[in-house]
Amino acid sequence: MVMGSKIEGPSTPANRRDPYEVLSVTRDSTDQEIKSAYRKLALKYHPDKNASNPEASELFKEVAYSYSILSDPEKRRQYDSAGFQALDADSMDMEIDLSNLGTVNTVFAALFSKLGVPIKTTVSANVLEEALNGTVTVRPLPIGTSVSGKVEKQCAHFFGVTINEQQAQSGIVIRATSTAQSKFKLLYFEQDANGGYGLALQEDSEKTGKVTSAGMYFLHFQVYRMDSTVNALAMAKDPEGAFFKRLEGLQPCEVSELKPGTHIFAVYGDNFFKTASYTIEAVCAKSHEDITQKLMDTEAQILRKRSELRQFETEYRKALARYQEVTDRYTKEKQSVDELLKQRDSIHSSFTVVKSTTSNLGNGSSSKISGEGSPEDGGSDGKDKSAKKKWFNLNLKGSDKS
Repeated sequence: MVMGSKIEGPSTPANRRDPYEVLSVTRDSTDQEIKSAYRKLALKYHPDKNASNPEASELFKEVAYSYSILSDPEKRRQYDSAGFQALDADSMDMEIDLSNLGTVNTVFAALFSKLGVPIKTTVSANVLEEALNGTVTVRPLPIGTSVSGKVEKQCAHFFGVTINEQQAQSGIVIRATSTAQSKFKLLYFEQDANGGYGLALQEDSEKTGKVTSAGMYFLHFQVYRMDSTVNALAMAKDPEGAFFKRLEGLQPCEVSELKPGTHIFAVYGDNFFKTASYTIEAVCAKSHEDITQKLMDTEAQILRKRSELRQFETEYRKALARYQEVTDRYTKEKQSVDELLKQRDSIHSSFTVVKSTTSNLGNGSSSKISGEGSPEDGGSDGKDKSAKKKWFNLNLKGSDKS
């Protein structure tokens, strides 16, 4: 079974075991042999079946982490050439198995989901085991039709899509949508050797407009899916460069075509507390040739844009650093100029005779210039005015006596 695109490694790098040793396979094992070994071990140590065994949880992580390396051709090549050091551990995140969370923790998980933080979940061990045993009920889903339903949380509805040679060559699209914006997974199962079904692909529903949707596109060219968890983690680590991380979650889909025959898909209820309502449909790309071509062109453009953004980010950060440098200098230069002008004004204002009102009164260093004819200047006009005043007063007194 495939748990997701990114899995967190167990403990520290020093404690990691060889992925080949963990899965009990050899270095020349085929992809199918590795997948088969992983399915058995992952089901054996699944948290659903080992709630009281903490060691099983760690082994489950180790098995999932090992498979995430060996199932990816590029990562497997990197590991084979340089070991764990060649892998980017920062880009790996661990899925949460909600079936093993308590009620309180489930509430917190639901809250984070409401806040827009992507919560990855594993598919219930019961569903996987029933599929491997071939005891699930499979409903037919003919090409060109759709089926609606409601699936309980941590349960799945299985559908069989039968395609002929011509339809297989044209390409097939399987899509599930929910107008109620339910959270679900779209699953694809491969036929197992014992007659059961093993989980090969899974797509988590994403909100697009007023609906949630998930799709699988088997169109003979590489189609990519957007892992919002990878984007969210990258943006959280570098909020200022969030724009440049918007395409980092672009992941190539593992299967690009289907062979003629019957293929098994399922809608898995991934809601926290309630059933998931959905509509699933199977479409032949032959009736949508124009759209198929547009998708191929757009996927190629987005892939090129991701490469361009990585290069542009380097240029942008250099320019941003330079901008910060000149901005800092601008601030310093402005402060320097303001200080010099202030100092200049202070020096200019020092050229004055009158220092202050208080010092003038104290040391008498400055004299007040009065207007002409003022009593204070001791002039003749001052004496005349004094005499006239005295004569006037005497005259009045004399008049009173008479």
